[in-house]
Amino acid sequence: MSELILVLTTMPDDDRAGALAQALVDERLAACVNVHGPMTSIYRWKGNVERDAERQVVIKTTRARVNDLERRLRELHPYELPEFVVLDGKASEAYAAWVDGEVRPR
Repeated sequence: MSELILVLTTMPDDDRAGALAQALVDERLAACVNVHGPMTSIYRWKGNVERDAERQVVIKTTRARVNDLERRLRELHPYELPEFVVLDGKASEAYAAWVDGEVRPR
């Protein structure tokens, strides 16, 4: 069984976040994607401090799928530099097995 990871990214709105989530699950790059409600992000970009509404997106997948996931996320993402933060996950054996089974290519 492959190691469970969580990947964080942000999206600018509900429609694009939902479309990204659906594509990643449909393509078996994620077992589950959570799209959180609107939040405000304040960040420095190209020398300026920016403030934007975004959605936090949490992607549950495995380390074995992370390279394919990153490549596809960059293809689908509207940002020039999308957030792609990988966190190690620790889950129950049953949940980790479910994630592993759902992201295995068929």
